[in-house]
Amino acid sequence: MASDTKKRIQTVARELFAEKGVQKTSLQDIADRLGITKPALYYHFSSREDLVRSIVQPLIDDGEAFLHEQEARADIEPRSLLEGYFDFHLKHREEIILVLTELTTLAELGLIDVVLAWRARLAELLFGPEPTLAEATRAVIALGGLQDCTIQFPHVPADELREASVDAAYGALRL
Repeated sequence: MASDTKKRIQTVARELFAEKGVQKTSLQDIADRLGITKPALYYHFSSREDLVRSIVQPLIDDGEAFLHEQEARADIEPRSLLEGYFDFHLKHREEIILVLTELTTLAELGLIDVVLAWRARLAELLFGPEPTLAEATRAVIALGGLQDCTIQFPHVPADELREASVDAAYGALRL
């Protein structure tokens, strides 16, 4: 089944990207580990960039869905927004680690701009359409800190980490 093969390719690619990095992992490396030919891999992914994008696309799609959901609300409850943002990052911890370790590759794919735009949109939800510099920096610290906590403390139980992280982010916002 094609989707099973795609998933196997993505799984092996993630493993190799973690071991060697995206730039040092060739499609031939991935094909060799899978025991398939390079043309068979090309059938599913036209390039390494296409493969990387397929791995991070669920992160982007879920991030956009989260933002649209927040933007559709009549009123924003900051703690709820922070909890949802934490949950989103915890769910996508593996992809976020890839994003952070491969910033150059992901910048070339335009994904860093997407993340920066998300944070700007969230700052507007928290502080209004034209946040001051002080408000915008507090939002960056709060939102970036939430993301970082999901990576920094992988062995802490999720509920405990969520509570501590959201409390800290809420404090950083000084609402």
